[in-house]
Amino acid sequence: MTSGDSRSLVVLRHAKSAWPEVPDSERPLAPRGRRDAPEAGRWLREADCVPDLVVCSSARRTRQTWDLVAAELGAITRVIHDARIYRATAWELLGVVREIPARVRTLMLIGHNPGVQELVVLLAGEADGYALEQTRTKFPTSAIAVLRVPGPWSSLEPGAARLTDTVVPRGTKP
Repeated sequence: MTSGDSRSLVVLRHAKSAWPEVPDSERPLAPRGRRDAPEAGRWLREADCVPDLVVCSSARRTRQTWDLVAAELGAITRVIHDARIYRATAWELLGVVREIPARVRTLMLIGHNPGVQELVVLLAGEADGYALEQTRTKFPTSAIAVLRVPGPWSSLEPGAARLTDTVVPRGTKP
């Protein structure tokens, strides 16, 4: 998916979660989330957005989302479960992204709103038009944003990326 010195950042909001009587970080996926997450994985595979590295929140719903996405990718991808992603702001997420080694060409970040939505808006250039406006308005569960990033992760700055794709994959009821 990448060429030259550019990289791709794939931002995925976790799939729909349930609301049982457990701490927020332990909430599992809801039935809809268990249907949507594999569809997100299929979309990523078909769009040639298979990541080299995944940085995933340590929350249960994000880990479950990744497991279902990964099963559809047709590749083995290294994953780091990072507690900093849970409840992170856009600026904190940008700090995590800037730590990624330059050899990683396609990075996936799996996290939570509002942080992931705000990260996409922070990074996307204003010229990205309709997709950026849609992302500003809503970034629902299972939403995926793909940004083209010029240069190494360590030098990523607000407004420097190009939002190339946004999609909200949805599975169908059996």
